[in-house]
Amino acid sequence: MKLLIGNRNYSTWSLRPWLVLRHFEIPFEDEVLMLSGESWRETLAERSPTGKVPVLIDGDLVVPETLAIIEYLADLHPEKQIWPANRDDRALARAAASEMHAGFQGLRSHAPMNLRASHSGKVDVELVRKDLHRVEQLWGQLLSRSGGPFLFGAFTAADAMFAPLATRLRTYALPVSDTASAYVEAIYSLPAFQDWLTLALHEPWIVDDDEIDVIQGRVAAGTLA
Repeated sequence: MKLLIGNRNYSTWSLRPWLVLRHFEIPFEDEVLMLSGESWRETLAERSPTGKVPVLIDGDLVVPETLAIIEYLADLHPEKQIWPANRDDRALARAAASEMHAGFQGLRSHAPMNLRASHSGKVDVELVRKDLHRVEQLWGQLLSRSGGPFLFGAFTAADAMFAPLATRLRTYALPVSDTASAYVEAIYSLPAFQDWLTLALHEPWIVDDDEIDVIQGRVAAGTLA
């Protein structure tokens, strides 16, 4: 089984199924496909049916798209409880994951994932305030219901879906409650996340489209070291 992923420092959608595979100890290998550089779009188009990452390859089966990959893994390994075992919890977890998949556009647009960076104060809180309110509401309800440290007690696919959002809160030092901060800490403390983070911190590549200083016009594209 192989997972095709983008640059670890930036690729939110790649991080999600990678965490599921690593945390639940499902054997796999990964391959990084660049999200910048010469002919990177053409290379992606050759390897991915959607021209995007991630893509899971299992024998002759090629599965693109994060949630589809996670559902495939859950079907393949029901004993792993990738989704919560309780039916009601499972429904809530899938609802939360779907909301993350389709929503939180403010945070995704104005606070791109950048694991190597520390950009306190560079995101206008007013542009992401609605999303921060919803994050507090959703995480607060689920953590209160489960008792934490993850949304449904133990780590599940729902936490994998929200892991990139958690990194955004830390990278840009966005104002959140103690409850949300504790959840971010739980994500960062997860051994699987630490494995990904270590690899991301050693990547040399820069993707200008995901660098806040380039997005906001502080520096010109192609000038970041």
